[in-house]
Amino acid sequence: MALVPGETYKPEIRVTHRAICKKQEYFTDFESVERFAFYERAKKTYAVIATSETVLYANIIPKKAQ
Repeated sequence: MALVPGETYKPEIRVTHRAICKKQEYFTDFESVERFAFYERAKKTYAVIATSETVLYANIIPKKAQ
């Protein structure tokens, strides 16, 4: 999810996400999506995985490579 306009928080979790994903040969990169567009995409996902992660902006939607 993209940062909300005016947000000063720096989501360091994205560094961790990239490090984990780059271990996969098919990984390309992340795309930031506006907050409400992210919610709309989330409604259409195949599965939702809920974790105990409490870091802000840690939400991601993995997309199958085509």
